[in-house]
Amino acid sequence: MRITKRSNIAIRVLMYCAVNNQRLVTKAEVAKRCKTSESHLAQIINHLAQLGFLSTQRGRGGGIMLGMPAGDIVIGRVFRVLEENFPVAECFADGDNTCPLVSACRLRHAIADALEAFYARLDEETLEALVCGNSTLIDMLTPEPCLEIA
Repeated sequence: MRITKRSNIAIRVLMYCAVNNQRLVTKAEVAKRCKTSESHLAQIINHLAQLGFLSTQRGRGGGIMLGMPAGDIVIGRVFRVLEENFPVAECFADGDNTCPLVSACRLRHAIADALEAFYARLDEETLEALVCGNSTLIDMLTPEPCLEIA
């Protein structure tokens, strides 16, 4: 199982918003902390907002925040919806499957079972469980305070 870069960044965004849940965060600060481009991040934020995981506010003073409590965001569900258009193997692709063995291959069933076990394990994790009490992560995702120059 390989997680797409898109899903990896999406989880980072959700963790960043969970750590900074008391305020709107900007795309620029998320991009800086999560080490990704703002343009790529914009697409991911839009998708997460469409799915209800994020809430966005446009305009001056706008930003993003969690669209629901962190305890309600199940990591398995996040991965399922983000990875649904990316088949784990060619034999799972509807239109692009050219494998001549698909009708007799037992590996496909084993992979499907393994994938379901993967998601089942992630269904046991919430965003809150990933963030709450994780002081190292919180330190990494908390912006540095601005120092005033006298």
